[in-house]
Order: sequence, then structure tokens, then C-alpha cells
Amino acid sequence: MTHETASSLQPPKVIFSPIGWMREHLFSSVWNSILTLITLYILWLLVPPVIEWAFLKASWVGTSRDDCTPGGACWVFIAQRWSQFMYGFYPEALRWRVDLAGILAVLWGGPLLFQRFPWKKLFGFSFLIGYPLIAWWLLYGGDLFGMTTVPTDQWGGLMLTLVIAAVGIAGAMPLGILFALGRRSELPVIKAVSIAFIEFWRGVPLISVLFMSSVMLPLFLPEGMNFDKLVRALIAVVLFQAAYIAEVVRGGLQAIPKGQYEAAQALGLNYWQMMGLIILPQALKLVIPGIVNTFIALFKDTSLVIIIGLSDFFMIIHRATVDPAWLGFATEGYVFAAAVYWIFCFGMSRYSIALEKRLNTDHRR
Repeated sequence: MTHETASSLQPPKVIFSPIGWMREHLFSSVWNSILTLITLYILWLLVPPVIEWAFLKASWVGTSRDDCTPGGACWVFIAQRWSQFMYGFYPEALRWRVDLAGILAVLWGGPLLFQRFPWKKLFGFSFLIGYPLIAWWLLYGGDLFGMTTVPTDQWGGLMLTLVIAAVGIAGAMPLGILFALGRRSELPVIKAVSIAFIEFWRGVPLISVLFMSSVMLPLFLPEGMNFDKLVRALIAVVLFQAAYIAEVVRGGLQAIPKGQYEAAQALGLNYWQMMGLIILPQALKLVIPGIVNTFIALFKDTSLVIIIGLSDFFMIIHRATVDPAWLGFATEGYVFAAAVYWIFCFGMSRYSIALEKRLNTDHRR
């Protein structure tokens, strides 16, 4: 009797068939078939009219409402108000400064998003230190090099929305990490202060925080002392979002096994070395979705600054829709606003997913 090892069989070939895919995913049972047909019927009712309104019967070129045809979207309204939507009431002759600040942000900060960029640390450090100063000088102006001052009450539109979101994200992230570490500290005073800060800011709505920063805070300042309204709003946004970031990061810190702390201490690392080199890199990697979710919420919450009289992107569009020259085109304005907000939020979401894949955050632990 002889024993021979049988040759391994090749796996069956997978042949893709549209009909087979539909049977498996759309009509696998009677109930799934009914749900599929109902969904298709709803899409048939909604999608063709939207496409017809937004594209097929839309008016794209013109200078006034008379150039718009009834039954379709009037994108002429958006084209004519484009500059106002982007820059608000920023002086037209000085808008090149806004463009230059945006170009610098892309050229200076854009390479940091790529993993293989060789001078990432140098670029990142110089960007964090230098860009805010240069951007403020370009946007606000001042005596340096004779730049004309543009008060912040003339800022508006998408530019103001991006400024509030960028400052809120850049300021809330490090502050939130510090308070997350403080809440887990073994020092009673630091722990109590961190808990009080987080619970206070999480317990009040952002709209009341903005209102307090704009209306109530000046009443408690010494006579003659006053801060710019936008600066007060930025501080309020940073403090408010830092509390949420702190809780997200604390969740990541709690997910790190105790053995990681013990291993770091066994290596002789002090507290800050242990957190900076061992714990925080793992914790932040685990909570990327939560952090990005907070950033997306912050970006959309920037529209709340209308309560203190700042004309952000949404407010500028709302004002344009009540202009007597363009009455009746509010739908186009709000659709455009929704599209812009969606593009930025979707971009952050996709970058978050790409970052998770690059860092392999879905590995089995």
C-alpha cells in the first residue's frame, strides 16, 4: 500500500455577473425584493425632477434674474454673488491678501498630509509657528510694511468660516489632549481642575458661550479694555471644542492596556516621555474617527457665530437670498451652501479613512 499526497485543488473561479449580483444583494428574499422595489420607486420619484431642476433646465449664464428661465435652478444668482460668498465684505482691492493666505496654507501645510514628504518635521514646526502670524498679518494688516488694516467686522463668507474652523481645530486639539491627561492625572488639584473645565464647557450650548463672549464678557473687563469680537469668538470656540476633544482622547487613553504603561515605566521613561512616545501615539490612533467627528461638528457649528453678528458663509448666503433683486432664489442659495459644507465635511471624512488605513487602526488587538 502506498500513500501519496493528493495535489491541492484550485479554488473555484469567481465569475462576476450583474444578474447574479442583483439576486444576491437586492432580491435575495421576498422581503428584500419588496424593499428594493420600494427604494427604486422612491428614487424614481425624487432623482429625475432634481436632475431636471438642477442641470437640464438650469440657467448658468447671465447677469440678472431676467436671464433665469422658470422651472430650473438659477445658478446665475450664485455666480453674481460668488465674491461676496467667498470674501464677505472684505475690500475688493485687498482680496488678493486672502488669496495669498490661502495659497500659502496649501503650499506650506499641504505637504504635511503626505506620508513620504521628507522634511515633514521642519515643515510642520515652521507651519504651526509661522503661518498663523503671517496669515493674521495678511488678513488683518497693520503697521508692518504699511499694510492697510481690515477690521474683522468686514471679514465674512467662506473665508471667515474657514478661519474660525481652522483656529478652533488647531487650538482645541492640544488643549484637549492636556485636559484629557489632566483628568487621568493622579494629582488631585490637576484632576479636579480638568474635570471642572470639561464638565462646565460640555454642559453649556455653544450658542450661549458665543453670546456670553460677545455681550457679557466686556461688562466684566476694566474700563477702556476691549477685545476684538472675532478674537473673543475664537477663544470661546477653542475652549468649547477642547472639552469634547478631551473626552474623545480620554476614551483612547482608557483603551490602552495597563501593560503598555508598565512597560514604559520599566524602560525608565518619565511621565512625559511615556505619554509622548508610548501612550499618546497609540491612543490618538484609536480615536481618529471620534476626533474627526468632532472637527466636522465644529466646522458646521461655525454658522452659530451669526448670533454675535459675524457674517459667516451661511449668513452671507441668507442675506443674499433676501435681497430684493434676487428674491425667490433662496433654494439655490441654500443648496449651494449645503454643497460647500458637504464638500469640506466629506473631505475630512475621507482623509480620516485614509489615515486609519495608513496607520492600520483596524488591526486585531
